[in-house]
Amino acid sequence: MPVLPLSLRQYPQTPEGGSSSITKMGQFDWFGSIGATPEAVAVLNDQPHLFTILIIVLIAMILQCVLIWYIHYATLKPEQKVKKDKKDNKKPAEKKPPARR
Repeated sequence: MPVLPLSLRQYPQTPEGGSSSITKMGQFDWFGSIGATPEAVAVLNDQPHLFTILIIVLIAMILQCVLIWYIHYATLKPEQKVKKDKKDNKKPAEKKPPARR
């Protein structure tokens, strides 16, 4: 049997005329409201561990970014760290002499 693209496959029809695999209510039907195709929703309803893996990977990537930022911050040299000057000491700023030409 040749493999057809998902858009050309024929699903068993329900009495209402829709396909039975797409019209079932599942826990991931809300993905359809944010733009997922009916086939993607059907896959997530059939294999919910894919969504769990997605969430775990996203959390791992966020934690890795935080770790990289912390290593960068912790290894800054003292002269690279920005120190806030107190604005209580209001001294007139010394101007540079004009450039010689």
